[in-house]
Amino acid sequence: MTHEIPKSTAVHIMTDNFLMEEVKKGKVEKLAVLFERYHVQLFNFFLRLTRNRGVSEDLVQDVFLRILKYRITYKGQSKFTVWMYQIARNAHIDYLRKSKGEFSLDEQWEDVVEPEPTPSDRLEHGQDVQLMREALARLPLKKREVLVLSRYQDMKYKDIAELFGCQIGTVKAHVHRAIKDLGRIYCELSGGTVS
Repeated sequence: MTHEIPKSTAVHIMTDNFLMEEVKKGKVEKLAVLFERYHVQLFNFFLRLTRNRGVSEDLVQDVFLRILKYRITYKGQSKFTVWMYQIARNAHIDYLRKSKGEFSLDEQWEDVVEPEPTPSDRLEHGQDVQLMREALARLPLKKREVLVLSRYQDMKYKDIAELFGCQIGTVKAHVHRAIKDLGRIYCELSGGTVS
């Protein structure tokens, strides 16, 4: 006696690449599934780069508009997230070019207001965390991107290497240098000495 799962209850897991292929074929409603999967992750990525909620929300919308606009260019040879983050990086760079000089230095360091803090978030409201956020914001863009992708977005080194068009060893070196620079900037901000 075989036990078969009825087709009505069978679960069909749609991978990101499958969904994007469907979007590419013209089934643009499938983009909503990808949006639901990644809009929070992208928002957090942009928030750590820009430290501005409104800009981050706008950039997330821009990324998904670009995904729709450039869907024909999707090749599916790598993970969808690598392609998505390449679009995200381009959107962020375009934003920086457009807004250069449009806001004061004080606005660039605007504090991020967190939504309803969880118990673990409440621990982050100390001076050390604020100094770490400021230190991260002062890193050069590429170092900030590689740290955010590897540490906050949990992206694998091989995917970051593909995104940046370099070897895994190069990514590891960039992460190492970025962490070292982050520590140095943090020490300077906290009035400590650099070891």
